[in-house]
Amino acid sequence: MTSEPPIMTGPILFLDDIGASGAQLSALFIAAGRARPEPVRTVDGVHAAERLADYDHATVWRARFHLPADRPSSYQWSGESYDVAGDLRGDMRIAYVSCNGEEIGDLEREGSERNAMWARLREDHRSAPFSLLLHGGDQVYADQVTEGHPLSENWPEHIPKDPSRADLADLRHHLRERFLERYTGLYRAPEFAWIAARVPSLMQWDDHDICDGWGSLPRSKTYSPVGQTLFEVARESFLTFQHASADGDLPRRFHDPSGLHLGWSVRTAGLRILAPDMRSERTRRAIMGEGGWAMMRAEAAAPVQGHTFLMSSVPLLGPRLSLLEALMVAVPKMQKYEDDLRDQWQSRAHRAEWCDMLRLVRDIALADGHDVTVLSGEIHLATRATMKLRTDRWLHQLVASGIAHRAPPKAWARFLGALAQLGESPLRGNPIRIRRIPGQASRYIAERNYLLLERHSDSWRARWVLEQSGTTPPLTL
Repeated sequence: MTSEPPIMTGPILFLDDIGASGAQLSALFIAAGRARPEPVRTVDGVHAAERLADYDHATVWRARFHLPADRPSSYQWSGESYDVAGDLRGDMRIAYVSCNGEEIGDLEREGSERNAMWARLREDHRSAPFSLLLHGGDQVYADQVTEGHPLSENWPEHIPKDPSRADLADLRHHLRERFLERYTGLYRAPEFAWIAARVPSLMQWDDHDICDGWGSLPRSKTYSPVGQTLFEVARESFLTFQHASADGDLPRRFHDPSGLHLGWSVRTAGLRILAPDMRSERTRRAIMGEGGWAMMRAEAAAPVQGHTFLMSSVPLLGPRLSLLEALMVAVPKMQKYEDDLRDQWQSRAHRAEWCDMLRLVRDIALADGHDVTVLSGEIHLATRATMKLRTDRWLHQLVASGIAHRAPPKAWARFLGALAQLGESPLRGNPIRIRRIPGQASRYIAERNYLLLERHSDSWRARWVLEQSGTTPPLTL
């Protein structure tokens, strides 16, 4: 994955919004030098690309256009026609992926091994097209972008306290170029590029899109000049490469046009996809800030019929972690892993906020004519969980992670499965249980994976695609 980039990378298709006129889409292109991509052509006309961002030896471009949201269609670019399933209002299929990489050496991995599950997803699309591709976090593993610059070489352990403005400007330039390198490497992988040109993506970020553990690191690190420069560049890159947008130009689906937080939602017939931002306002004591909570309360108050898929980058329903956290604090050699647990909703540091979120989601799910399913990634395993709402109603949590990150040892999956037997009940009368995926003997599956969501006659079902075990039987939601 380290050969010279082509003159043009793209198109990468993104869903900006859904309106009365259809689906508003953006096609992203990364061009070598100042080369300009050819325009996108549809039945409505010719759509020229506009410059989105400049780099030393590359330019990022975006073309915006409409396609129907109720039937298949296509667009043309550079002599090739790209079919788009398009039906967002009837029977449809959605794919959910997360964790597209690894912390160390990701761009040096052999391509066919790294992207094996992307190749399988491509074949799934060829068999039965997807209308949307949801990305649940860690689309890029940016952990190594800090290497190679004196201000950030030893991030986050050792950072200068008072760097000069000139040095920070140089760091910003270094980081922008490194983020470009990583996104370009990912987006030109043929297994990813083929499906990304034909299925509109919606993306939610998580820590590795910034750096490992962002928000769970000490405030002295994240609010340092180096930490803030890293976040600002990661955020700019997230908007550029994961939303084909920029500050002052966010698609209408974003809740806050100013971008103080980057939560978004889209709605179509009988379906809402809701993705709060769990990183921009995050601290060691809070997963979401005022902006994120304002968005969630507004969405909870809005009348919605059908099904809501709530994207929570870290699983909302999970096992009891208090015993594991206590063990890590007590054992010196394990204390370095405390930040990993603090990242979770179930951490002792976030328990009150977790309960608030569970109450809010419970109230949404109990509304007449409405169901909620939570989609998550992050843990590099496949699993599912339920929270009992009342005698005949359940909140489903589906976890699919990761599509490119290799699975952890099976012993870790067995350990989590044993921990899950303890159960968890943060809300009285609403017990949480980790369940087995259909067709699987264990609660946690240590295989690379992705998730299929299918709507037939207003009824939703889910299936996991596991690297070794194959496609699971369906789970009715």
